[in-house]
Amino acid sequence: MIVVEDLHKHFGGFRAVDGASIRIETGSITGLIGPNGAGKTTLFNCIAGRYKPTSGRVLMDGEDITGLTPHELFHKGLLRTFQIAHEFGSMTCRENLMVVPAGQAGETLWNAWFRRGRIAAEERALARKADEVLEFLTISHLADEKASNISGGQKKLLELGRTMMVDAKIVFLDEVGAGVNRTLLNTIADAIVRLNRERGYTFCVIEHDMDFIGRLCDPVIVMAEGKVLAEGPAAHIMENEAVIEAYLGTGLKNKVKPEMAHG
Repeated sequence: MIVVEDLHKHFGGFRAVDGASIRIETGSITGLIGPNGAGKTTLFNCIAGRYKPTSGRVLMDGEDITGLTPHELFHKGLLRTFQIAHEFGSMTCRENLMVVPAGQAGETLWNAWFRRGRIAAEERALARKADEVLEFLTISHLADEKASNISGGQKKLLELGRTMMVDAKIVFLDEVGAGVNRTLLNTIADAIVRLNRERGYTFCVIEHDMDFIGRLCDPVIVMAEGKVLAEGPAAHIMENEAVIEAYLGTGLKNKVKPEMAHG
């Protein structure tokens, strides 16, 4: 679905991404790991339209999408989440989901004046869909809660829910487990797997929790110093000496559960 070819992103003399090339296959859950400063989030930002690459290109389903804006990519089904959740704090969880779909009838002044019935019907349909999403994510009890009042892990679930309000093809998740307790992280992992298997979502996941990566992702791509260092199944990556030396240190194998290290 996504092909990145020889991508570079420079900030002055600093090469945040330095010739990275990756492929994300349709229907996969691809992991992207590496130390802080490896260029992972910058690569995400170049793919998702936040940054324009210095050089190189990004293809989606064979179409060159290099330099397209986030809203243009949104309409093509490419969405992303952030390390820190971006919720509308003064709105309820249900309302946070209802605002996602583009082109709603209530967005035009003409409809607001003369087509209130159409707006009301559309809002009822969106509310029903939002409630279905919250139920899928097991947070339906938070539907009427202000988003500012929920926990960090619940906000990550809410961000994942936003991608379910539109026809997402591929979702980029940036450290979805950061600051999330183990119970909620398992809930998030279950939701990602279900969306992948039941609804055909393709995912690319940046994450430092190696148990999480090992459970969900195949393949795993490793970045270091702006370049792709290695790629392959999680179990092979965990045994790659270059990865251990450059990224995770000699304690890596002690951090990996036996069932993950041996498949």
